[in-house]
Amino acid sequence: MDEVTVDEWLSYAKSWAKHAGAIMVEAREQADFSAEYKDHHELVTSTDVAIDEYLCRQIRYTFPDHLILSEESSPDLALAHDSDVPVWVIDPIDGTINYAQGLLHVAVSIAVFYRGERWVGVVHAPFLAATYAAAKGQGAWLNDEVIQVRQRDALRNAIIATGFPYQKDALPELMGYLSSVLSHCQDIRRNGSAALDLCAVACGQMDGYYESVKPWDMAAGALIAQEAGARVGHFADTSGQWPLAIDGEHLLVASPDLYQPLFEVLTLSKN
Repeated sequence: MDEVTVDEWLSYAKSWAKHAGAIMVEAREQADFSAEYKDHHELVTSTDVAIDEYLCRQIRYTFPDHLILSEESSPDLALAHDSDVPVWVIDPIDGTINYAQGLLHVAVSIAVFYRGERWVGVVHAPFLAATYAAAKGQGAWLNDEVIQVRQRDALRNAIIATGFPYQKDALPELMGYLSSVLSHCQDIRRNGSAALDLCAVACGQMDGYYESVKPWDMAAGALIAQEAGARVGHFADTSGQWPLAIDGEHLLVASPDLYQPLFEVLTLSKN
C-alpha cells in the first residue's frame, strides 16, 4: 500500500472526525436532538443520523469509488467483503446512550478497511478533547503524541474493560465471563464506548478489553490499540459473518504479556 495514500486517508479521517465532534457538541449544548429506539431497544438520536449523513457525504464526494459500512445508513454486510475496494467503516456516535445522558465517553469512529486489513483508524472524543489516530505500520497517537500500551505482566493487577449488549438473551454467558475475569484481575471498567475502551488500552489506561461488538464499534480502535503495541485477536470462534480484521465477535485486546492469561481465563469460562 502506498504510504502517501494511507496518509491521505488518515488526514481526511481526522478532519471529518473533528467536524463530526463539533456537530455532537453543538447539538448537545443546545439540546437540539431527538431520540428514539430502533428494534425497540437500541437508542439512536437525530445527531447520530446527522453525523452519519455528513460523513457519508464527505466520503462519497472525496472518494466516489470507495464503499461505506456505517451503523446507521449502510449496514450492508456484503460491502465489507469486497477486498478490492477501500471500505470506510464508520460509527457516527459510539456511546449513544452516554451522549443522550450527558456523559463524556462518546466518540466518532472512522476506519479504512482494504484487502483484508485495517489501514487507518481515528477515534475522536470531543467531550474529552481527545483524538486517537493510527495508520498501519506507522504507530498510534493521542492528540499527535505517540502512545503505547502499559507493560504490565500480572493479570491480578490489571484493569480490564468490557461492555454489554442491548439484547439481554446473552446475559447468562456474559455474566460467566464477567465473574471469571473479575476473579482473576484487579477490577473491571464499563465505560459505554467500545472505541474508547480500545483506545484506553492503547494509551495504558486499561490493560485489556473483551467484548462482542460490531465492525463499526471496533475497526478504528483495534488498529489504534495494535499500533500502540497491543495484541488483537478473538477468545472464541467467530461466526465468519465479517472479514476477520473487522470482526468484533469475541474480541480480545490486551497488552502483550496479558493477552494469553486473559485468553485462558475467558476460554475456561466458556467451557
